[in-house]
Amino acid sequence: MEAKPQQPGTYRTDRQAFLRVPPAPPPYRLALVLHGAGGPAEQALEWLRPQTGADDLLLLAPRSSGSTWDLIVGGYGPDVVRIDTALAGVFRRFPVGAADVAIAGFSDGASYALSPGLTNGDLLGAVPAFSPGFMAPMLRHGRPRIFVSHGTEDRVLPIDRCGREVVRTLRDDDCPVTYREFAGGHDVPADVAAEALRWWSTP
Repeated sequence: MEAKPQQPGTYRTDRQAFLRVPPAPPPYRLALVLHGAGGPAEQALEWLRPQTGADDLLLLAPRSSGSTWDLIVGGYGPDVVRIDTALAGVFRRFPVGAADVAIAGFSDGASYALSPGLTNGDLLGAVPAFSPGFMAPMLRHGRPRIFVSHGTEDRVLPIDRCGREVVRTLRDDDCPVTYREFAGGHDVPADVAAEALRWWSTP
């Protein structure tokens, strides 16, 4: 659906991102949502959009430059530029404060969300990571709140060496993390997505 940037709806900001504008008036919160490997940008919207309702939540879903995010295949590169450009466009049009920004993702997108999320923790408030494989922040600034979920039957990114290991590392570093395991595979169940949004809304 095409729409003017300030009108409610879901539309392309350019060839590289989708933006969901809520029906509620500003001020807004913003969730940058990152798709998994091989998934389209629109996929990332589907985890959180059914949970939002008539609220204050902007959803921005950029597309990776390759089949997955640059960090996964060799290091930060063009995807950082894409994300920064997409965010700058949203910030020009909508009133969003740093404390009201979250970077979320699923699978490779969750690994990517955790990495720059921790590096830029002073510029955002929360990092919901659904079934991450790892994290590789270059540096750490600030202390963003972190939500991690993982399926106990995940065969793509097994929970013992992925989700549980990520959470163990975060807790060893005294990061504020909430961890949710669920009975299931490599997925973002609707109740887990809803829980993550409630968690973000209630510091």
